[in-house]
Formats: sequence, C-alpha cells, structure tokens
Amino acid sequence: MPSRISLALVIHNHQPVGNFGWVFEDVFQRAYEPMIGALERHPLVKVGLHYSGPLLEWMEANQPQTIDRLRALVSRRQVEILGGGLYEPILVALPQRDRHGQLVRMRDELERLFDTPPTGAWLAERVWEPSLPFDLAEAGYQYTVLDDNHLSGAAVKDEDMWGTYTTDDQGRRLTILGTEKGLRYLIPFRPVSELIDYLRAAATEDGHRLGIMGDDGEKFGAWPGTFEHCWGAGRWVDDCFEAIAENADWLTTATPSEWMSREPPIGRIYVPTSSYVEMTQWALPPEDANIFARVVADAMKASSPAVPFLRGGLWRNFQARYREINDLHKQMLRVSAGVEAMAPGVLRERALDHLYRGQSNDCYWHGLFGGVYIVHMRMATLAALIAAEDLVAGEAALSGTSDYDLDGLDEVLLGTPGQTVLVDVAEGAGITSWDLRASRVALASVIRRRPEAYHQSLREMEAAKARGEKIAARTATSIHDELMAKESGLSAALVYDDHERRSGLVRVTDGSGQELGDFVKGEWRLQSNTDSAVVLSRGAPGFFVRRTLSLGGTRLDGWLSVAIEVQNRGLGSFDGTLEVEWNLNLMGGGGNPEAYFRWDENEVRFDTDGSVPAGSALAFGNRYEGVGVAVSLDPPTEQNWFSVETVSNSEAGFERVHQGSCLTQRWPMQLAPTEQRTFSTTMRFTQSRDRAAEESRAD
Repeated sequence: MPSRISLALVIHNHQPVGNFGWVFEDVFQRAYEPMIGALERHPLVKVGLHYSGPLLEWMEANQPQTIDRLRALVSRRQVEILGGGLYEPILVALPQRDRHGQLVRMRDELERLFDTPPTGAWLAERVWEPSLPFDLAEAGYQYTVLDDNHLSGAAVKDEDMWGTYTTDDQGRRLTILGTEKGLRYLIPFRPVSELIDYLRAAATEDGHRLGIMGDDGEKFGAWPGTFEHCWGAGRWVDDCFEAIAENADWLTTATPSEWMSREPPIGRIYVPTSSYVEMTQWALPPEDANIFARVVADAMKASSPAVPFLRGGLWRNFQARYREINDLHKQMLRVSAGVEAMAPGVLRERALDHLYRGQSNDCYWHGLFGGVYIVHMRMATLAALIAAEDLVAGEAALSGTSDYDLDGLDEVLLGTPGQTVLVDVAEGAGITSWDLRASRVALASVIRRRPEAYHQSLREMEAAKARGEKIAARTATSIHDELMAKESGLSAALVYDDHERRSGLVRVTDGSGQELGDFVKGEWRLQSNTDSAVVLSRGAPGFFVRRTLSLGGTRLDGWLSVAIEVQNRGLGSFDGTLEVEWNLNLMGGGGNPEAYFRWDENEVRFDTDGSVPAGSALAFGNRYEGVGVAVSLDPPTEQNWFSVETVSNSEAGFERVHQGSCLTQRWPMQLAPTEQRTFSTTMRFTQSRDRAAEESRAD
C-alpha cells in the first residue's frame, strides 16, 4: 500500500469596512469567483473558505447567486465555511464582551446564509494571545488556523507540523491547525509538480499526516501577476486540482472538521503571544525592524537552528508606535463602554453594529501595505465609531475630563449636539479629534509623517536605478518580496514631522523665526473647563499664553473657536509672530473634486497648496460628505496651507498619499513690555447630511 497524506486548504477572503465598491468587484472577479468556479469544476477537491463580514454583505447585495453557489458546495460537503469576528477585528484588542459579540454574530450570520453554523474561526492577522481558546470556545468554535511561526513558539518541530494540536484556557478546549510553511510558499507560486513532490515526500504509510495551507484568497488572482498565473495561461489552480484528482490513491483533500472527526490531535501545546513573522517585524520601530529582518534572513540562509526562536514585537506595540492608532483604539473602547450602558432595544442594536464595524482591524496597525495610512478606510472606521457614539449620546453633548488615551494624564472632552472635540492637555493642548456627528466626518484625522522601515528599501531601490541596475518586474511570488514604485523620485517626498499633527497648535516665534517656548509639544495647565469650553495656559521665558477653546451651535450648524491671549512679561519690546496650526482631513486625495478650499471667487482642490491674503473669506469642505467650514479671524491675517503627504506601500508599489491639509494662520505680533493682545480663529461649520436621519428613512 503506498504512503498516503491528506491536504487541508483553508482560504481566507477579506475585504475591510470602508473599501471602495469597485475594489470589491475587481477582486471578486479576479480571485473569489474564479475559485468558486474551480471548485465546481473539481468536485473531489475539498476546502475551507472564510469570507469577512463586509465581503459577505457585499456578495449578498451585489452577487446573490454566489451565496447560492456556495450554499450548494457546503451542502455537498465539499466546502466548509469558517467564521470568526464578523467585521474581522483583532480579537485581543477588544473588550471581552465585544470579542464574544463579534464571534457570535458571525456564527449566526453564517448559519442563516448556509444552513449550518461554523465550527472553525479564522483569526484576523493570526494575532494570537493565550486567552483566545476560551473566547473562541465560549462562542461555539472548535478550531482556528495559525502559522508555523506560532507552533514554533510552542516548540513544535518542522517535521511535526503535519496535523492538529489541542490547547485550552479556563477549562475550554480548542484545536489548532498549523499552516505548514513549505505549503504556504509553494501554493500557488511554484510549479504544481513541485507541490505534488513535496506532499509525496511528506506522506507516511499510516496516512495520519495532514498538510495544512491557510492563506489569503487574494493571492489566487488579485495580487499583481497572479491572475494570469492562476487563471490565465498559467492555469495553476486547475492544474493543481487536476493533479490532486490524478493522485487520489495517496493524496486526498479534507475539510478541517472532516479531518478532526476522524483523527485525534497530535498532542497538547500552549502557544505564546504571536502573529505571523512579518507582523512581528512591522510592530518594531523602523531601525529595529530592519535589524530584525537582516537577522532572520541571515539565520535562514545559514539554516540556523535559532530560526524558530526569533521573535519580533507584539501586535499591541502598534498602539505605542502610532499615536493615531492608540487614539483610534481608545476611542473604540470609549464607544464600546457607552454602547454597553445603553438600554436594550433597536437603538442599541444599531449602535452595536456601528461599533463592530469600527473594530475592523485594517486601520489598527500598519505593515508593508496600507494599514492606518489608507485614508478612506481610516475615515470609514472613524465614521462608524462616531455613528455609534452619536446613538449613545442622543441629543446630549459628550464631555468630561478623564484619561481617555490611557497615558496616565487627563484629556478634556468637549461637545455640543453637532460635534465632539478631544483636547490633549499634556501634548501642546492640541485638538486630537474633532468629530462632526451628523456627517460622521473625523475632521482632525491627519497622520504624522514618520519614518517607516520600508522607506530604506525605497531609497535603496532608487539608488540602484540611478546606478543603472535593472529592477525585476513583478511575477507571481510572495508579495512581501517585491519592490515597485508608482512614480519616480519618491524618496524626495520622505519628509518627517517633529510633532503630532493635531489642530489648534500654537507657536510663538521671534523676528528671526526662532520658536520660543515649547507650546506645540509641551504640557499646558488646565485652568477651567465646562461641557463646551476649556481654558488652558502655558508660560515661557518672557511670555504667558492663555488659550480658550469653545464650541457652540446645533446638530447641523455650529462653531469652534480658539482665542489666544499673549502677554509680554519680558523687559523689552517684542517683535515676532503668533502662529496657529490646523490639520484637517476632508478626504481630498487624488484631486477629489468634491473637496475644496474656496475664497472670494476662487476654488481649488483640497489636496493642493495655497495661500490667501488678509481679509479673504476662506472656506473649505467636501460637498459629497455635506460638510462646509467658513474661517473667520480677528484680526484678519494671511493664511497658508499645504497637502500633508506620506509615502507608504501598497500591492502596486510605493505611493504618495494625501493625508490631509495643514492650514496655518500667522499674525505679526508687536508687544510692548507688559502688553497683552488677543488673536482668535473661529470655524463655523454646516452639515447638509445627517447620516443617522438617512439611515432611519431607509429602514
């Protein structure tokens, strides 16, 4: 009898909250639908399929026949559908109540769609912590899929990766399927014959081995170079499925549940906190990430026995590396607590749905691609949280003094029925968030330009091109290994900020342009605050500055004002400048014609640079989002703005991304000894769209 082996293919298909509809359609046509068609053509091949909640919603609304086709595959036991968190959250980032809620909602949704509840859970970004067996089992799941990296951390040897393991927490048991690294890199990037030979070499006489390949479905057609390879002339998937059928005497496919029903786990393991290797690298500071990458590469090249023990950073480190991610995460926790306190009913269920959407993982971290730098997805995530918090508050204003970002220092939350503003007293007393409630626009969400580990790769690539070295074009290979750029000379755009891009920041400079004091990054003193106003002060040699930030207005029309009193406490006269900096996001990237700056009879797109002289009636907004803001200054002065652009990576290569616009107002300031002057900026906004009212009408 020949040696035998089984193969479990688990394919994870993910689209996040806030992605463009055309992206859903494009990836569906290039990857998701062709795979379903291949399974229909090859009924002997069994697989596990996972679809994220947003993708399932899109398919049900736009491709309902696909749900019917999947249901047929499930009913004949060729396909097993995996669950997980409904909106693909990083489960360990959530309060336990939301972990359970996301898992149960996905379980119930899949049972509705496919007439059977899932037994397996896909773990978003494979971010694992030892408490998860309890969470998953408590929600009705029996297994999850991890990487070889996780199992190596539990001292599982490479030769022992071929099967399942059991683990537990708080008396609840979970089965772990560990993806075998060789299979993950062979499928679909190497010739089918190599895959068959690899499996044949791993087969055993007793047939108790299971090769597990769990990975992204997008690599079967949506990653650059893979559509032609998988479905065109390369026809890799059909060739693979045909080869499996041709070798059915020793090679069979099995769904995870089918295998678990007939084969016990190999043994017991306890997996340490971890993720896939690349994620642990991305969680490190840039200089450490590059060192870690070199260490791993050198160790692998030398076939070092230390490779399984090399670990980078924890996923939670993203909250330390990026102020914006921590703010997002802590806003989510604040909203979650508010939703939990709501009375049961329709409004609470609606708020829960918005909250869960606001927990979609993509903007809570950053790696080689996208993440928090993807503006439309970040703004969609924030919009969902604003929507949930709007329902929590009803017509009331949100306000209070508390340590909202959990840094050990209090922040001040101000609000009116139309807006919520968070002020970080300890860091320049800047406006961390300015959320317009009716339109759900996070107006102050602008990312700081900071070094990233892959920026060094961009510099090296451009230097190689300058030397005349040829850069290989993309082919069907691991997407982490390719370097491309959407435009030449991008390294010149690598500009880094020395401060967080908050709003309402104050600078005082002398006649030579030298900045005095540390008003932008230093701690201010909280003098007083109410629900809609806060008074702060900070001294510097020769100066005392008092700032009053106040809000007012209704749900659809309101204002935010910053009044700055500057007192000269020096011995001589002062001749310098007062500057106020605003960082504003109206989704104006790519020359969006709906987002604009306007003054007098002029209008330019929001992602352009510009200036207006004193006395000009400056306004900005986004017509589609229904937001318009008019700026008034006392006294009038010149205003300037520029597009804040980051350089990040995407599946198509390095690209410049408009993150928002930095608007500054500069007042010449002459002060005699002991003289005091006041300068003010008032921003009056209108919201022509009320998203909550739109949703109510649609119900």
